[in-house]
Amino acid sequence: MNTSSRPAKLLVAGVALSAALGLGACSSDDSSESAGSSSSSSSSAQFARPEPVASLAAIPTGGSTAVALDQGFVDALGTLGLTPGVVGDAELADGSVSFPITGGTVTVFDKESGYKPYVQGTLLHQNSGLSLTAGGTTVELTNFTVDPGTPSRLFGDVAVNGQPAVASAPLFDLDGSTLNPPTIEGGTATLQGTQVLLSAEAAELLNSTFNTDALAGDFLIGTATITVPTS
Repeated sequence: MNTSSRPAKLLVAGVALSAALGLGACSSDDSSESAGSSSSSSSSAQFARPEPVASLAAIPTGGSTAVALDQGFVDALGTLGLTPGVVGDAELADGSVSFPITGGTVTVFDKESGYKPYVQGTLLHQNSGLSLTAGGTTVELTNFTVDPGTPSRLFGDVAVNGQPAVASAPLFDLDGSTLNPPTIEGGTATLQGTQVLLSAEAAELLNSTFNTDALAGDFLIGTATITVPTS
């Protein structure tokens, strides 16, 4: 698709918004329409690669991914004696934890072209994360990378008491079936409503570390709000 006639501001906003869409476009009920990278070898083989609508080699810093923690998750932490905290540049306030977006890439294709995945790329959240502490044990989940594949997942590094345990572990599954319509206002694209679910792999790791069997995959952690600067 030729985009040379489009206003630059609109194009940049579309890139930023599509980057946010990549965080939660996939849902368990509509994987064929999901935006991501891991299904490209099978889906895109049916179509010649079109010109992208937009491509951004470096997503601007200044955005964030915030997760409003579900009360059920907060209650479960209390029952297990786990205390949540933040690592690095993350912030925890008023029941929400926020992680700055530090970079990434995105390439957007016209969805109507049939080329899949129509949003490709990653969102990076370096030097921040979430901690869970019980007794003398602290688990840190840091350096989040969002892969908008099929399924859409968030990967991160795991450390126990300051010692690296697992690198690039699949920590959370992302369900975009509850997304609200995106908005662009004041130079910021906002996407709210992606559900963040504990992955089966992370549940197993946490159960083993904290000597419990109470955690399971698909446990609702909270609802994400992604903000990305458009300029």
